[in-house]
Amino acid sequence: MPESKEASSDPWRRHDLVRVAPDAWASALADCPSAAETPLLRTWADKGWPAIIRRRAEREDPRLAPVGVPLPPAAGKRRVALLIPPDGVLGRSRPPLLRAAASVANSSWRSTIASILDLGERIGTEPSVFGGLMWQHQTGLTYLSPRSDLDLLWPIPRGFDVLSLVSGLAKIQSDAPMRIDGEIIFPDGGAVHWQELRNARQTGHEAGVLAKTMEGVRLFDAASLPGMGRLA
Repeated sequence: MPESKEASSDPWRRHDLVRVAPDAWASALADCPSAAETPLLRTWADKGWPAIIRRRAEREDPRLAPVGVPLPPAAGKRRVALLIPPDGVLGRSRPPLLRAAASVANSSWRSTIASILDLGERIGTEPSVFGGLMWQHQTGLTYLSPRSDLDLLWPIPRGFDVLSLVSGLAKIQSDAPMRIDGEIIFPDGGAVHWQELRNARQTGHEAGVLAKTMEGVRLFDAASLPGMGRLA
């Protein structure tokens, strides 16, 4: 998806990717001395690599954009959290589609990815990626290992049959060489792990699930979520 200049009135969304002006990036690193000592991070913005919008921690300045960068395993696999002024954001985009990032995936993943893309076409939604596959696609650095998960985001429209998606993923997972991780993004922006929804389907109508938002985590009755239908 093309980048757009961040408007101050637009809400920050989890998993959005942002390109940061080098001077704003250097200023943010200066406020995090341990991160500033990492050579890879010092040149991150100069290379045009993105940061990702994360949930805001308690007591962080609400006027600043909360962003994060995970370092690749060769650089320690550390997660770095920074705060960027909105005028330091040069552009914002949604995470890349799985279809676009698949070319950098481990070869043993290709068949599973093809099955996931087929599932999306059949039920009318296309997944995006985050996690190691997304960072490897965006930076060219090595993030994936034989133990990596495949992290997916499934945005769904109103009226979507969530249970069909969950059932389809469970079937693909049964033969997959990696763990299929990720979230289903509901129209209000709340995100629930697909495995939680699967477990709720198996447990019944009183099952609770955790939904993540920019503000935090809330517990919901699974049957109250749009598209879940009758669970028992």
